[in-house]
Amino acid sequence: MKFTSAALLLSAVTTASAFAPNLNLSTRYTSISAPLQMSETTETEEEAKISKKQQRLLFMKNDKFFRNGFKEVRKDVESTMEGQFKSNVVDEMKENKFVMEREGVKVHLASDFGFCWGVERSIALAYEAVKHFPDRKVHITNELIHNPEVNDNLHAMDVNFIQKTDDGKDFTVVGENDVVILPAFGASFEEMQFFDQKNVDVVDTTCPWVSKVWNTVDTHQKKGLTSIIHGKYEHEETVATVSFCEDYICVKNMKEAEMVADYITNGGDKAAFMNHFK
Repeated sequence: MKFTSAALLLSAVTTASAFAPNLNLSTRYTSISAPLQMSETTETEEEAKISKKQQRLLFMKNDKFFRNGFKEVRKDVESTMEGQFKSNVVDEMKENKFVMEREGVKVHLASDFGFCWGVERSIALAYEAVKHFPDRKVHITNELIHNPEVNDNLHAMDVNFIQKTDDGKDFTVVGENDVVILPAFGASFEEMQFFDQKNVDVVDTTCPWVSKVWNTVDTHQKKGLTSIIHGKYEHEETVATVSFCEDYICVKNMKEAEMVADYITNGGDKAAFMNHFK
């Protein structure tokens, strides 16, 4: 295999995984150790194949798939979130150019302090789901976000966090008619497919900026390109992202990025290159 500089594009995500998850539909998923695959299907086969993006859009059309929240509980949730996360001190600092001075001590607040819009949306959707389904068992496939206070709040609401085992996530605890929350990082294609085939309600809190990356890798695939994903190998967000890829490489750091750039421009030992990124 030989790459040209036009053969690879970068899909930048905040965190990443080198391994694409494959779901065992009985209960769990495991990982596939083939990070870079070049398709050998014919053009006719490709045209007949439904893309993962198209399948994801079909999942979203299911009557039991929710991604816009629940208006009847929205005001209560807004009040709850304001009580948990609003701070008069922070508001004062924002109004004073992010600085507060008391008794000769000056404190500076980061201008980007707080949750981004996508995270606020995910928290609101998760809280709304719990209130909308008060008599149902609610699960979440991962931490909603990497914030202990938010996840503790969900634990206090009796939301069950799916446990990870050596074989992958244990979905045996998800019963018929339960509710499953997909976190802000998103869920893998295989997980979405699994829950689409199961009699559960799915509340999708995936950040729109994450799903925007998924749309980008779909564009890459249509153009016959390989996506390069940067970030941590086992992070949930990239486990989800690579699951929507056909051809991809995941690079964790500058050293690996330089390895890929060098291989693109100068070629090299294919077997050693592929072995490093498997």
